[in-house]
Amino acid sequence: MTKTVITICSSAAFYRQAVEIQDQLSRLGVEVIVPKTATRMKESDDFDVSHYKTWFADANDYHKKAELMRAHFEEIEKSNAILVLNYEKHGVDNYIGGNVLMEMALAFWLKKPIFIMNGLPEKSAFEEEIKGMEPILLHGDANALPKLYEEIISM
Repeated sequence: MTKTVITICSSAAFYRQAVEIQDQLSRLGVEVIVPKTATRMKESDDFDVSHYKTWFADANDYHKKAELMRAHFEEIEKSNAILVLNYEKHGVDNYIGGNVLMEMALAFWLKKPIFIMNGLPEKSAFEEEIKGMEPILLHGDANALPKLYEEIISM
């Protein structure tokens, strides 16, 4: 049996949770890929997003953002499914931003299951698009992912 590979997609504000869920799912036998910056944050124990998003202070650094986006798209392509981490951000429950929407669209195009950790964001400009990708909601239970994934692929 081939090992299930899940790529986590989330706002950088949720990278601490990303590495925690990576550990949690790894204990269940799932290979979990997190964004490169999340790995750097874990290794340095520095989860302050402003220390990594240098392009806000220096527009010449936007090439770094492009490189990170391309690298994560490649990880999505190699994985079996994605897990979107969506928590409260900027007063919005279950926040899904533009970059994660692009990652979801890529997974959708590649016909990969899209799991979302929590409910869908209310009053999102992307509500129609998110619902149209038919994501599977985990209702906060990452441990449910491996079984749900197995059910999907056995259909």
